[in-house]
Amino acid sequence: MGPRYHRTVRSYDPATALIVVDVQNDFADPAGGLSVSGGAEVIPVINAEIEAALAAGAKVFYTQDWHPRSTPHFEKDGGLWPVHCVAHTWGAELHPGLRVAGPVVRKGVNGEDGYSGFTTRDPETGETRPTELDDLLKAAGVQQLVVAGLATDYCVRATALDGRARGYPTTVLAAGVRAVDLEPGDGEKAFAELRAAGVEVDERSPQRPPAHHDSPRGD
Repeated sequence: MGPRYHRTVRSYDPATALIVVDVQNDFADPAGGLSVSGGAEVIPVINAEIEAALAAGAKVFYTQDWHPRSTPHFEKDGGLWPVHCVAHTWGAELHPGLRVAGPVVRKGVNGEDGYSGFTTRDPETGETRPTELDDLLKAAGVQQLVVAGLATDYCVRATALDGRARGYPTTVLAAGVRAVDLEPGDGEKAFAELRAAGVEVDERSPQRPPAHHDSPRGD
């Protein structure tokens, strides 16, 4: 067993970032091109986390699949997946129920596999390239990460593993993710892999949204 890297993040502070992964129509809406079972259920959970994060001075960042119409990532072009999150389409838009309160990092823009928010990979050559996410985190003084979104066994998993590999203490919120489960149990296998890599999987109940009083909170 390796060392305990960090405490579970459930109270936010200005050195913490919440990374909201791919909460897009094609994943979160039942009519989406690659709909994740229960995907829409994460939205109120994540919105409550966003409220808690912002109230404590933490930062919120978002990732967004943004594919061309043809890419080796898609089954029709030799890849694994049905067409999804094509740039400038309804399916690629962040779900309208999601609160957006921070920068959005797009991935897969040039036809790469864009599982991680930190890196993209050319599916033909295997070459990886960084996105701007790590630079944005460093510029904001972020020292630890909380990750939620879709889907557990692909983009959440890859983003959290990359964050941990870059030295960030990283927590995945189990209540704020759902799995594709291309093979039954893939989501649980992803949690096991995350734990083995030193990522905390927080399985506690979701946060409740902060109470709003008579005067609204200013942003």
